[in-house]
Formats: sequence, C-alpha cells, structure tokens
Amino acid sequence: MPVKYTFKNRGSGRYHRQMARRTTNGSSVAVPAAEQGAANDTKSAQTRARILDAAAHVLSAKGYAGLRLTDVAEYAELQAPAIYYYYPSRDDLIEEVMWVGIADTREHVTSVLDNLPSDTSPTDRLLAAVAAHLRHTLEISDYAKASIHNAGQVPPEIRKRQIAEEERYGEIWRRLINDMARSGDLSADYDLYIAQMLVLGALNWAVEWWDPRRGSIDTVVANAQSLIRHGLADTG
Repeated sequence: MPVKYTFKNRGSGRYHRQMARRTTNGSSVAVPAAEQGAANDTKSAQTRARILDAAAHVLSAKGYAGLRLTDVAEYAELQAPAIYYYYPSRDDLIEEVMWVGIADTREHVTSVLDNLPSDTSPTDRLLAAVAAHLRHTLEISDYAKASIHNAGQVPPEIRKRQIAEEERYGEIWRRLINDMARSGDLSADYDLYIAQMLVLGALNWAVEWWDPRRGSIDTVVANAQSLIRHGLADTG
C-alpha cells in the first residue's frame, strides 16, 4: 500500500500562505465573476503548494537523480500530467524547491533573531541562530533538507537563484560573527570569514549524518552550541 504524504511542514506552509496571498491580492471582488476568479486562484495556489511540498519531500528523501514526477504526483495525490500545468519541467520544479529551502531557512532564523531581547549578547545571538538553523533544517522543513542535501548534485543552472539566496543568508552569519568580534567575545585567533564558513558548514553537514535514532534534536542542538561557544570564545 503506498504511503500517503501528510503536509505538516511548518516552514513551507508559511511560504505558501504568502505565495497564495500574492496570487490573490490583485483579484477584484466587485462582481461575482471576479469572486469566482479569486476562488480559482486560491485553489490553484493550494495545488501548487501541494506539488511543491511533495517535491520537497521526495527530493529530500531520494535526491536529484532519484526524483521522479510520478512519485511527486503520488505524494501530492494528483495525476502526474497535472504538474506540467504549474511547472514546465522536472528541473523547474526542483529549482523552486532548492530556492525555497534556503529562503525559508533565512526567514526562520531572521524571525528568531528579531524576537530576542534587545540586550541579548552577541554570543547568545549566535547560539540562538545555531539552534534555529538546526531545528529548521533537521526537524521542520523538507525544503531545507532537500536544498542542502542536493546542492552539490543539481546542474549549475538550477543553483543560480539558490546561490544568490545563500549569499543573503550568509550575510546574517557574517554579522553574527562580526558582532562577536567587536564585543571581544571572539578569540583573536580566528579569521572572521573562515570562522563563519566553518560554523555554517558544520551546521549544514548535520543534514547528511543526523539520524533521530542516534540522538534527539535537543542533544544535537546542545552539543553544537557548546562546541561553538567554547570553540570561538576568547579565553585569554
């Protein structure tokens, strides 16, 4: 019996609600015909979201080479030809998933940082970002897992928009590391760029090795925070 996919991805759900609003914002509601058009637009956005959610799930589990549109359609509970109404090709669908994976992670981490108290220390802000990144990529979002896991597998043309988003996300981590350095919390032994890349690289690599049977997400977060706190701190 085929396993049916249930759409519980909180990160992707937030993205798709925004996407649906953008789809319907310009619709007139002055006459019944326009109201019907708006309803159709909403239904179309919901179907598109189901396809993207399913594609993210399949891509995170099977990788770029293993993704088949028939599998995506099965998880989305659609006929495979329906996908082509929304995406001209398999690679167009994958490109969207890869971009959303990074964009949604950036949005999630930014939201966590924005909600911290104003007097949070630079080190604690970095550790909050570490926890937010790990929980989002390992526990919340199929998009994030798919994007990180397949970054080295997809053709370069699929990566263009994702790379631009990665640069925006990297800027968040650059500021966090720089703030630690300015506050005196960061050891002077570190090159700021190398420290940033080592931290973010280690966090992303967790997607490749983490298995919940070998340790809870809480344990992973606590270990990562301890390693980064004591590894970066100025102990002089």
